[in-house]
Amino acid sequence: MGKVIVVASGKGGTGKTTSVGAISSCLAALGQKTLCMDCDAGLRNLDIIIGMTDYAVTDFSDVLSGFIGLDEAITEHPKISGLCFLPAPAFDGPDEIDPKAMSALMEQIRERFDYCLIDSPAGIGPGFRLAAQNADMAIIVTTGDISSMRDGQRVFGELRNMGVEEIRLIVNRVNPKSFRRIETTVDDIIDTIGAKLLGIVEEDEAVFFSSNRETPLILFGNKKAALQFLHIAQRITGARIPLGSRWRPAR
Repeated sequence: MGKVIVVASGKGGTGKTTSVGAISSCLAALGQKTLCMDCDAGLRNLDIIIGMTDYAVTDFSDVLSGFIGLDEAITEHPKISGLCFLPAPAFDGPDEIDPKAMSALMEQIRERFDYCLIDSPAGIGPGFRLAAQNADMAIIVTTGDISSMRDGQRVFGELRNMGVEEIRLIVNRVNPKSFRRIETTVDDIIDTIGAKLLGIVEEDEAVFFSSNRETPLILFGNKKAALQFLHIAQRITGARIPLGSRWRPAR
């Protein structure tokens, strides 16, 4: 059975959707059959991040309604073997989606894929709860600013209340010089949010360019952020990939 991972954030602008696309692509590159699923109904952008805007024509609501089967709704990536995409509906809100039908869909997905990464709406509203209700693991994406950390702490609490036990943290868009200037450390972020660290991704202009060109980050080659996302994907599969010495938590 595969593993369902919801990727969440307390606020917009943390790079959550970019993280879903990058990690999913890296897992597929590692030989894992991977589905990236957009659960941000109405505000879907995951198709842009992974370069599939012109490919996917159906969404998961078509499966829930019985209009088509899961195999028909899933679109294989044209350039990354083993990576598939399932879009969110463009108009249906989370209140219009049956949670029981969603749970049944996720069971089908577990049977088909090694990993499913779900792009959750930011915040802790109904869309977040719909995305997280079937998760085996959660990843909180945060940046180093105080509001992002505080909101990430609230997401952690909600995930715990929902029964998600395996919760990990990605600190994204890190600028080492800025961190030193505001005297924020990775330890501070871990302590505030409460989740164990999965990885750190530094600010990298390649992320901006890949998004605007609708190209998966790993296809940009040997870039800093791409390698850091690859290390995160490797850790998800159980590989022991150490953090760099400057990022390693003190304890």
